[in-house]
Amino acid sequence: MKETLVTDLQTLAINTIRTLSIDAIQKADSGHPGLPMGAAPMAYALWMNHLRFNPRNPHWANRDRFVLSAGHGSMLIYSLLYLTGYDLSLDEIKNFRQWGSKTPGHPEVHETPGVETTTGPLGQGAANSVGLALAEAYLASVFNRPGFPIVDHYTYALVGDGDLMEGVCQEAASIAGTWGLGKLIWLYDDNQITLDGETAMTFTEDTPAKFRALGWHTISVADGNDVDEILKAIVAAKAVKDQPTLISIRTVIGYGSPNKQGTSKAHGSPLGKDEIKLVKEAFGWPQEDFYVPGEALEHFRESVERGAAWEAQWESQFQQWRSAYPDLAAQWDSAFSGQLPAGWDADIPVYAAGKKAATRNASGEILNAIAKHIPTMIGGDADLAGSTKTLLKGGENTGKGKPAARNVRFGVREFGMGAIVNGLALHGGIIKPYSATFLTFSDYMRNAIRMGALMNIPAVYVFTHDSIGLGEDGPTHQPIEHATVLSAIPNLTVFRPADANESAAAWATAMTLKGPACLIFTRQDLPVLTGDHVRPGVARGGYVLAESGGKPQVILISRGSEVHLAMEAFEQLKAEGVAVRVVSIPSWNLFDQQDTAYKAEVLPPDVTRRVSIEAGITMGWDRYVGSQGVTIGIDRYGASAPFERIYAELGITSAAVVAAAKQLLG
Repeated sequence: MKETLVTDLQTLAINTIRTLSIDAIQKADSGHPGLPMGAAPMAYALWMNHLRFNPRNPHWANRDRFVLSAGHGSMLIYSLLYLTGYDLSLDEIKNFRQWGSKTPGHPEVHETPGVETTTGPLGQGAANSVGLALAEAYLASVFNRPGFPIVDHYTYALVGDGDLMEGVCQEAASIAGTWGLGKLIWLYDDNQITLDGETAMTFTEDTPAKFRALGWHTISVADGNDVDEILKAIVAAKAVKDQPTLISIRTVIGYGSPNKQGTSKAHGSPLGKDEIKLVKEAFGWPQEDFYVPGEALEHFRESVERGAAWEAQWESQFQQWRSAYPDLAAQWDSAFSGQLPAGWDADIPVYAAGKKAATRNASGEILNAIAKHIPTMIGGDADLAGSTKTLLKGGENTGKGKPAARNVRFGVREFGMGAIVNGLALHGGIIKPYSATFLTFSDYMRNAIRMGALMNIPAVYVFTHDSIGLGEDGPTHQPIEHATVLSAIPNLTVFRPADANESAAAWATAMTLKGPACLIFTRQDLPVLTGDHVRPGVARGGYVLAESGGKPQVILISRGSEVHLAMEAFEQLKAEGVAVRVVSIPSWNLFDQQDTAYKAEVLPPDVTRRVSIEAGITMGWDRYVGSQGVTIGIDRYGASAPFERIYAELGITSAAVVAAAKQLLG
């Protein structure tokens, strides 16, 4: 470990972080100055003494990961990134929270070099850090060999009181303690202040005791300005190999502000010009805006040379490992480039007609067929593996003190699961990490799904038990609005396939997407659709599944299990001499992205007699049926009964489709 720096330079550097932060927030007339001012010493201690990173290569594979979970304090990380030499200029600091800047209001992973994950919704950054640490543990088990610890890094997160209040944070902390993620360290900014006042109003538990009960190692630092004690705590945390560590550091929010420090007034608003003047006087600081002492900048910029040396040392070892283990190296290249290996889809099954299969069962077979070719594809479920069919055969299960396994057992923690899977996707090297639960429980994890979509990361969220087809469990477990709500999320590609072959096509397409996907499957058995057009049709989101010949008089449109009701109606209408077409649109998102010509080929604009059917809300189907069409769906909750009875009682039947078509035909 690097020796502690002399006090005057250390204080100068810390106050540079503080003053840069408050100046940027003041110029923007928006932001949160309290956290950067109070947490600057712990950030300095970590970044300048322990965090291994290379500013000139933010994507170095073996870097330590740092997550600012309390993302409202974004000027803390922006100041550090600028000062330590990342591609973030002082002009970008001055452009904080402005259109087109690299310094948005909360950290965004693709906007700012050096930011590991998008944070702001409290608790999720901390949960992402569990995924990052889990990825490190798993990849180390795959690639490391004696004498070659090529995957060997820490994950740090700076968390606040608000993070620790959020349920998602508790879910993630609980499973991290169970897994024993020894390379995960959280620095808790214990300033005892929230936006509305003192934490004593709402947050009174003994946090270290709670974390010890969750299986964490805990350390307390009484004075957040005592860099030496913070450094000792980090050293002690790194010495514990079988538990994550929470370092609780008592800080003063807005430290240095004579009239606002230690109060909620320093939390979420600029300090004001008069108060900033007093802060700078207290620090013995020039009144110049965005003043950066040359000595401090030179000190911070030592990170560039130090980081290059760290990476060069690792690269030398990596090349020796590459020579010794060429097959592993080929796997590494594929995994860390995010590319699928040759033959990854060779064993995806093709299903023959004449059988019935629940799409959840087909999905399990397809997933295993894909994953056997991709060693770094991992994922798991929220205590529902027997129902979601997402266990990887032959793979080990995570468990107590055992994070490095392909089958990630999350327990009943849907929100935490989603956020951890996002962390797995962010790390690099983990190909298409996935989660799984019932579709109705997507509500519990929806903000994690939204964050995955906002970051446009390659995660797969699997959902089963997709409709009233669930049957006897009743309306609490029967999703009605969920597929449509998920389809409305930007950047998210949602698939609700109609059978086993559409499921195969959905998985195959999801694997090739750069962003996240939701795959939605049935509990009940469905007939198998056949035809060479199924897979390419699914890849385009929608296609003509069947037609009677000639220009159609009416078009029947559906997705998921109700495609089969459309097919039954098709056969009856065809037998009665009606020219009819069936269109399956398993992915609204992909179909809407197709060019106008393709969409007109599938849904000719001059054929206005259209009927849609889905066992879900009718909202959204109007875009396909038009103002003259009919939507058949469920704009109410379900019921508890055998699913066949529920479908009949709620009018989700082929007879209803036929009746609607005949009404349109006149």
